[in-house]
Amino acid sequence: MFRETPNVRQIKGDPKRRWFTDDDLELIVWLGTEDKIIGFQLCYEIERQPKALTWQEADSFFHNGIDDGEQWPGCHKSTPILVPDGIFDKENVGKRFARSSRSLPAEIADFVKHKIAEYNQR
Repeated sequence: MFRETPNVRQIKGDPKRRWFTDDDLELIVWLGTEDKIIGFQLCYEIERQPKALTWQEADSFFHNGIDDGEQWPGCHKSTPILVPDGIFDKENVGKRFARSSRSLPAEIADFVKHKIAEYNQR
């Protein structure tokens, strides 16, 4: 079940953010005026090979792997970055999200479930 991270740092000039975590999922939601969802990023397989599905208001989807910045032993960790990745397994990720989303606010859970179902491989 998702738990909301309290007191998420808000960046001046950027949309308001809400951050939710689960054992193997993270969800960041960006909100516009009147708390309308204008974007989200769902990170999954956090402990194995982290990946991220990002949706932005212009109905653009991005699916990426997450390079955690720990490639060089003995060196300081770099900042994690998004990198090109393979196919998004929307069936499995959608089922996993649906199970965990019961604890999310209904409008966020329903919105993200709908967008996952809408995703098409390109």
